[in-house]
Amino acid sequence: MKEDNLSPWVITQKTGKWARIMTKWLITKSGGANVRWQFVVFLGPKGGESRGIVDIVAIRKNHKPPKPGLKRGNLLDMVLIQTKGGSSPLPSKSDLDRLVKVKKEHRARSVVLAQWKKGEEPNLYELVGRKWQARKPPDIFR
Repeated sequence: MKEDNLSPWVITQKTGKWARIMTKWLITKSGGANVRWQFVVFLGPKGGESRGIVDIVAIRKNHKPPKPGLKRGNLLDMVLIQTKGGSSPLPSKSDLDRLVKVKKEHRARSVVLAQWKKGEEPNLYELVGRKWQARKPPDIFR
């Protein structure tokens, strides 16, 4: 079925789905054999976007020497990801404020914006303060 025969809603859903798929692929591809990130994807009732500011949580066990009273592998590393596909606008100022609060609430390691356009690899941006900074996947998912 050609895309020009599809409704804008269907196109948006397909683009969002592929943005999530390509983001997970990029993170997995760039991590090599040593990095085992798991993904939690939040979908709405019809398989599209769900409520909330976070689209994907990348999570893995932290095997660094533990804090007193813990053992290796008891702690988790978490990265919050918002995906944007096609010509979706950047997160607004209020979105940035919410992302900062969610990061703090969950003690996430990082907040990432993944932008994807058809035929390209996603571009990743890390939220530093209230500004997006371009990053390569190994810089974030190491």
